[in-house]
Amino acid sequence: MPIVLRCHPGIGPAVSGTALVAADNFSARYDLDRSRGIFSRPSHKLAGESYVNRILVLDGAKGGVATAWMLHDMAARRIVPLGLIFNRVNPIIAQGAAFAGVALVDRFEADVTRLFRTGDELRVDPAAGTVEILKRDS
Repeated sequence: MPIVLRCHPGIGPAVSGTALVAADNFSARYDLDRSRGIFSRPSHKLAGESYVNRILVLDGAKGGVATAWMLHDMAARRIVPLGLIFNRVNPIIAQGAAFAGVALVDRFEADVTRLFRTGDELRVDPAAGTVEILKRDS
């Protein structure tokens, strides 16, 4: 039976996929190699990991307006995360997710980097304000 967690209603389509989790922040501009689809900032906790077709679970969004158009460009080239789950987002990342058609949710009752684990199979439903853990390895 899935575990259902509630959050603030979000943006974008409902998606299912595998979680990639880190207690770190996110900037599409400074943290990613957007041509290879990996985290490239050496000090990022996900350095070297592919974000393509994963549901990213991170503490918060950082950066400026470039994040919005970068997410759109990544989506157009099909090297974009399936979804984004944060503790808190800023208006820029919300705008970017909407522009790119990427699922985005935030504001859970606890720290998302502790609620979810890398490898969890998730279903994110932004309109309903829910994330289901469909499968978790023991």
